[in-house]
Amino acid sequence: MNSTTPIIFTDGTEFYNNLSKTYVQHTSGLFILAPSGTGKTYFVTHQKTNHWIDGDYLWPATGADLSSDEWMNDYSEVEAINSKSDIITHQAKKLGYWIIGSSNNFLKPDAIVLPEWEAHVTLIKKRETNEYDGGATSEDLEQLLAHRAIIARWKEQNVPCFESIAEAADALTTT
Repeated sequence: MNSTTPIIFTDGTEFYNNLSKTYVQHTSGLFILAPSGTGKTYFVTHQKTNHWIDGDYLWPATGADLSSDEWMNDYSEVEAINSKSDIITHQAKKLGYWIIGSSNNFLKPDAIVLPEWEAHVTLIKKRETNEYDGGATSEDLEQLLAHRAIIARWKEQNVPCFESIAEAADALTTT
């Protein structure tokens, strides 16, 4: 969907019922926010049981995220699209789903992931030499730093920050 396409709200019962055929629906939802290149998609595709949903699947499937390369849009456009993603994430959490993604505007995440910068750059370079799955590349490091700064602001609201997706997921799901 183009970011200038007007939206409406509709009944999402069928979509979420279908989602529950693939993903575990828990008593309480969770949201981990992490920038591009931190291993979100890798973590989701390598889980033994489908507890976590990749936001890169959830948001476009609901018409709430970019259909184009988000690195090419200006920040105000990305912010508007991220607001749509927040609405979908909020609803999915209410229904007990666990989401990992990089789109966020106002919805407070349950955890954020910000690896050390050099480790993050290494992950990006590794992704470029293996099977590229989309997202930030070495050419996007300046924008990635800006996105990390935006995500880091959640620490001011006492959102726990972790070095890896696995570490965040473990901390949120182990009691």
